[in-house]
Amino acid sequence: MSFEPLYRLRVDDLDVQVYRTNDEMGQAAACKAAAILSEAIARQGEANAIFATGNSQLTFLQHLCELSEIDWKRVNIFHMDEYVGLSPAHPASFPNFLNRHLVSIVKPKNFFPVPATLADSQQACVEYETLLRKYPADLCALGIGENGHLAFNDPPFADFNDTRWVKVVKLDIISRQQQVGEGHFKNLDEVPTHAITLTIPALLAAKKVLAIVPEARKADAVYRSLKLEITDQCPGSILRKAAHAQLFLDLDSAAKILPR
Repeated sequence: MSFEPLYRLRVDDLDVQVYRTNDEMGQAAACKAAAILSEAIARQGEANAIFATGNSQLTFLQHLCELSEIDWKRVNIFHMDEYVGLSPAHPASFPNFLNRHLVSIVKPKNFFPVPATLADSQQACVEYETLLRKYPADLCALGIGENGHLAFNDPPFADFNDTRWVKVVKLDIISRQQQVGEGHFKNLDEVPTHAITLTIPALLAAKKVLAIVPEARKADAVYRSLKLEITDQCPGSILRKAAHAQLFLDLDSAAKILPR
C-alpha cells in the first residue's frame, strides 16, 4: 500500500509531493523506486541504481527492502560519495552504511562502492566514472543536505556544468557538522576534510531521479531549493530544471513552503 500525498505541486519542472509523515513519504518513494527498477528490468533485462546514504534515507531504504516485486538479482547498485581515507569498516563509511541498510538485505547482482583510497584518488574517480557510463543509471535516489548539497557537491564548490562525473572535493564545514549532528562522528575533528563524489551532471544523468528529503532540519534547504533562485550556492535548486525528477517531502521538511 502506498500513501497518497497531502499536497502535490509543481515548481518549475519539478514534481513535489508532500506526505504526512517521514514513514508515509518513505513508503511512497519506495513504491515509486520499485516501479522504476521493475520497468527497467522488463525493458532491458537489468536495472542500474544510484542510492544516497544518511539518516534521512532510512525509512525509504527500509520500505524498499520490504518490497517483494523487485528482482534484485538483476539490479546493479552504485552510491554517490565516500570520504577520502576513511576505513571501509568505519561506522560512518557510506558503503558500510548502504551495505547494512540495503545491500546485505536484498543481495543485488552487483554492488559497486565508491572507493576511499588515499593512494590514487584521482584514478579512483576515473575508474568509477567508467563504471557509471558502462551501467547507465535508471534510477538515482538522492537527498538534499542541510546546506543544500546534492551528494557532496557543497555550495562553495558545486558546478551544474561539471565536465567530470566523479571528482575529489573539499567538504564544506556545514556538511562536516551535519555528520557530527547525525551521530556518525564524535566531533568535527574526526570528520574527513575531503571526499570523492559523483557530480551533479552524473546524478541527473539517471533516467529517473527521486529526491527523498524528510525531517525539520531540512526545511530551510527545501525552502531555498524551491523558493529562491536556481544557483549553485544551493545545489538542490537545480532539481527545478529536472522534469525527470520527483521530490518527496514530509510535513516537517515542507514546513516553510506550504501555506500556513
